[in-house]
Amino acid sequence: MQTAQTYHNHLHTDASDHVSLTYEDRFLRRKVLTLASGQQLLVDLPQTTSLDHGGALITTDKHEIRVDAAPEPLLEVTGDALHRIAWHIGNRHTPCQIGPNRLLIQRDHVMADMLSKIGAATRDVTEPFTPEGGAYGHGRTHGHDHSHSHT
Repeated sequence: MQTAQTYHNHLHTDASDHVSLTYEDRFLRRKVLTLASGQQLLVDLPQTTSLDHGGALITTDKHEIRVDAAPEPLLEVTGDALHRIAWHIGNRHTPCQIGPNRLLIQRDHVMADMLSKIGAATRDVTEPFTPEGGAYGHGRTHGHDHSHSHT
């Protein structure tokens, strides 16, 4: 079984394989993943890491495995005052993907009810989920540093 102990938040070359993971599954430290090819990959990172869509796990033999955001059940949020709606979502520390005319959040009936009460329209969709990262670093809670230059 291949092992990956390094992660980069973008590909450097063409990937030799890829793996599709949901938003929750893209937050990991140590886990066995099944790649698109059917091969298994042991991910053994030094710390819990939020893997970005388009990032790469680097195997010990220097192959890059592309990370893709898998389609998952989401709630599409629209409305006239999208900036106000986004504030209410953020105030609840809910991961949110921000588009020009809509927001995407994970399905949650409590959030859907709250959003309808402030005038938002919601619709169930199934799409890849790539919410905004944190203001104090990449991803959810950890910064990104892989100790090399991109030149």
